[in-house]
Amino acid sequence: MSTQLRTYLDPATLPFPFCPGCGHGTILERLDQALARLDVDPAKLVLVSDIGCSGLSDAYFATHAFHGLHGRSVTYATGLKLANPDLQVVVLMGDGGCGIGGHHLINAARRNIGVTVVVFNNLNYGMTGGEHSVSTPPAAVTSTTPLGQLERPMDIAGTVAVNGASFVARTSTFDTTLTDVLVRALENDGFSLVDVWELCTAYFAPANKLSRKAMAETMTTLGFRSGILVDEPRPEYAKAYRAQHAGILGEPALLARGLEVRHEATLDRRLSWLFAGAAGKRIGSAAGALARGAVLSGLWATQRNDYPVTVRTGYSLSEIILSPDPVLFTGVATPDVVLDLSAEGHARVAARIAGLPRGARVYRSPDVPETETEADVITLDFAGTGWARKKESWALMAAARALRDTDAYPVEALREAVGAGGAATEALAAVDAGHALAEVG
Repeated sequence: MSTQLRTYLDPATLPFPFCPGCGHGTILERLDQALARLDVDPAKLVLVSDIGCSGLSDAYFATHAFHGLHGRSVTYATGLKLANPDLQVVVLMGDGGCGIGGHHLINAARRNIGVTVVVFNNLNYGMTGGEHSVSTPPAAVTSTTPLGQLERPMDIAGTVAVNGASFVARTSTFDTTLTDVLVRALENDGFSLVDVWELCTAYFAPANKLSRKAMAETMTTLGFRSGILVDEPRPEYAKAYRAQHAGILGEPALLARGLEVRHEATLDRRLSWLFAGAAGKRIGSAAGALARGAVLSGLWATQRNDYPVTVRTGYSLSEIILSPDPVLFTGVATPDVVLDLSAEGHARVAARIAGLPRGARVYRSPDVPETETEADVITLDFAGTGWARKKESWALMAAARALRDTDAYPVEALREAVGAGGAATEALAAVDAGHALAEVG
């Protein structure tokens, strides 16, 4: 910039709306002084805020601003810095936001993401009625702790300090060097946090007779050191990340692997499939192979999987849609083909099977409970194939058998879809065995 700014505040929005004696205005004035001293380009400055009295702050600055959910301001700031490492990103948040988004603070600190967090720490939720917060001192009286606070308060500055923040300070609105501290925080290339203690003159200070002297005594009693706690520069994350990936900048994150059409499908309508089996039995893999084979045959295909978070226990479902036309809605209300292969999967789809109309087909394992339905039910003879113990291959075998019956596309495409080489030998054999799979009885 050619000339140094006198202020970053927007005169048209002043004065501040805070209660008389509230420290918020003092913090904003000192921040304005620090920004002016550093001659920060307002076009490259973003103030990020969330909910609370401190969340009103960004509206009084003639800079960029981002206002979001309570406790999430650090995540927004992280995203801005990652998107553009040249930005000066400053978070304005209260102690309430630090409690709600504590894990965001910790992760930003350990990454050393280059944002500056200024904490308006008035020891309570000042906007919503004076409830206790994570920083409320022991024995303090608030609207939610009328008999005194029992919890140990969170050491906000200490928490980010031990988790990798490269600049940390704790001070108060009474500190005559507050502007200097904020300058040092803004100059730091990595993650900075300044925990500024202040008076909430509406609730906390009157209820607890808090004064400048009492505030300092509270810090001492808690063992919370004031001043500069950490000043240890180290690589800033956004810049380090870009440097690490400079060689592939602009390249796709995942390389597309196209499937060339080499087979001809006979399917002339939309055909939906439902695979129902047990987790760990390659249900999704078999369904995926069916979908790839369809694409190799010139069809459109979609896949939707459903399984519990345990992944290898419980049920595993997969819905597949094959169509000669683009699939604009991927939901499957009434499948045309159901592969019912285990008790776990059956329990999830029994009601859907019962409601199937005539013309639908159900391919079931002999050990799955029978369900009364108008659909055609085919019980597969896995035992007669020599694959009775290889339940991991049943889904692929059943898919090959159903593919034979529906004649949706050539089985050669399914064989190609499962791959080639030694790792695919058993899968190829399963396709061949499934294509010839007979019915029980």
